[in-house]
Amino acid sequence: MKLDLLTAISPVDGRYRSKTEPLAAYFSEYALIRYRIRVEIEYFIALCELPLPQLASFDHALFERLRDIYRTFGETSAQRVKDIEAVTNHDVKAVEYFIKEEFDKIGHLEAYKEFIHFGLTSQDINNTSVPLSVKEALEAVYYPQIEELIALLRQYADDWKAVPMLAKTHGQPASPTRLGKEIMVFVYRLSEQLEQMKGTCKLSAKFGGATGNYNAHHVAYPSIDWKAFGNRFVGEKLGLEREQYTTQISNYDNLGALFDAMRRINTIIIDLDRDFWMYISMEYFKQKIKTGEVGSSAMPHKVNPIDYENSEGNLGIANAILQFLAAKLPVSRLQRDLTDSTVLRNIGVPFGHSIIAIQSTLKGLRKLILNEEKLRNDLENTWAVVAEAIQTILRREAYPHPYEALKALTRTNEKMTADTIRRFIDELNVNDSVKTELRAITPLNYTGL
Repeated sequence: MKLDLLTAISPVDGRYRSKTEPLAAYFSEYALIRYRIRVEIEYFIALCELPLPQLASFDHALFERLRDIYRTFGETSAQRVKDIEAVTNHDVKAVEYFIKEEFDKIGHLEAYKEFIHFGLTSQDINNTSVPLSVKEALEAVYYPQIEELIALLRQYADDWKAVPMLAKTHGQPASPTRLGKEIMVFVYRLSEQLEQMKGTCKLSAKFGGATGNYNAHHVAYPSIDWKAFGNRFVGEKLGLEREQYTTQISNYDNLGALFDAMRRINTIIIDLDRDFWMYISMEYFKQKIKTGEVGSSAMPHKVNPIDYENSEGNLGIANAILQFLAAKLPVSRLQRDLTDSTVLRNIGVPFGHSIIAIQSTLKGLRKLILNEEKLRNDLENTWAVVAEAIQTILRREAYPHPYEALKALTRTNEKMTADTIRRFIDELNVNDSVKTELRAITPLNYTGL
């Protein structure tokens, strides 16, 4: 079978391709090759700028021409790299050979070609390319979608800030709240974790030669401060932070922290999905109906909250992989084994499932139609929830055993009504001003700040 949307094994590249397609520029095989070429080219340019003695004569006017090798890099060029790899059986070496071919096309660069990939090991390229792709995927795709979700929730929180709602703790009626405030909880949680993710999760790179010590660089040019060079290259050219002490591979601790941060955000969205699923089940919201759309295959009346369910499922898969990556990547045998390289290729998968989920949640939220009548009816039918307010004021007034009095009133398995509460207040041994204060409390206005 030819690989396409219908034959892809993973739904990330099949069923949900329309949602995940922007990630292809960062996590596909093509993207990995392009990022590797970018790092190699920028490294070569940095060596020219140093300059190494043998590169002092390189024409700096050609730098932009060199950058065009990765800026104009397309799928045909990527296939050429794969064709070379079929011979070399080494993916990074294939990149080096491809760049040398591109140097030949420019012409008169034979004397400089051996400074491509000079002194480096494959992981110097991989452990700069991958965090760079992650950084740019976060900035271009992930952060904007999380911010879009936060913005929509903030809008709803503002629109419904005055809408009273019966709260549920342990699934039971609790002190009333406001719909807008409950949505604002998710705005706050997501904003806090996003800020923490952006502010504290470093995106770092390994760049230090075969075992992290710049052995080859130092033996060839012992007078050069290669650590300082590496810090400048990784920081200024790539916008990453160089890990100062490594083996052949990245320590991956910072990448693990990032994945844990993503997992926390995903977990908050799962919590949000479940709450809105419940609100729809409770008829606090209706859902916009799209012409021709089927809710249930068997029950024509149903409009199922499938967007939240889809989101929850995808977030669960994303979190499972993120947790594995965060736990696996920092662990290697001695100076390295190949397990990190194997699992690194899967970084795009949890990104994909997360993006699918965020878009599903957004789709579900945009379908919402507030059913304010249902919210009011639930409050009007649950007068027992004002018991907390009454007993608190009675405590203030030093009334004897107020909690017990309200407990006796409300824990009877009988329906509490406005009249039940009014009669209770009338019989209290408190002054008239306190009784007036108590009578003013209703499930609709006992909503706090």
